[in-house]
Amino acid sequence: MLDKTVGSLSEAVSEISDGSTILVGGFGGSGAPIALLDALIGHGARDLIIVSNNAGSGPEGLNALIATGRVRKLICSYPKSPATSQPLAAAFEQLYRAGKIELECIPQGTLVERMRAAGAGLGPFFSPTGYGTLLAEGKESRVIDGVGYVLEQPIRADYALVSADRADRWGNLTYRLAGRNFAPVMCTAARCTIAQVREIVPLGSIPPEQVITPGIFVQKVVCHAA
Repeated sequence: MLDKTVGSLSEAVSEISDGSTILVGGFGGSGAPIALLDALIGHGARDLIIVSNNAGSGPEGLNALIATGRVRKLICSYPKSPATSQPLAAAFEQLYRAGKIELECIPQGTLVERMRAAGAGLGPFFSPTGYGTLLAEGKESRVIDGVGYVLEQPIRADYALVSADRADRWGNLTYRLAGRNFAPVMCTAARCTIAQVREIVPLGSIPPEQVITPGIFVQKVVCHAA
């Protein structure tokens, strides 16, 4: 019987090893896999490369993981919160200024497309975004039909940590509103997707047309009711 559910958060992240590249879902606090990130902190893996939209959204989750000093590099589109607001990504900013963490800043649409390309089995692609700017430094650039493009590489990962609303034991996922954000494309770009969900429902309870992430892209499911 195919059953991808695991009994605890710590068990769900137990196979993550040092040096792993991890895609982390969430747009700000919406859809962030806080419980899985907290379990990863307890697990102790280090030298991590984290790919996420931002560098944290509050004192817990990704911000707390970065604060441990176990993230070697952050790949994101929004690493810092405005100076006038709560310092949501304070840990990253402090470590970055101290030269203790690397940053690759990518425009949000390009970030998503690089993951989508990986999930679709595609190679590099040309994008006009960032052409002629600092973001294009070190990358191949071309002018095609009078338009400048930058060659972007797919982002493939060892793991994806995502938060979903419901799942069945096969790993089929649904999301709630903005909690969906980058999770579906991240699930396709990772070798192993680990999903924390609000509820695990009986097989067949999710109508096929409501499945957002098919279970073929999900390897582990853990129930964590907020």
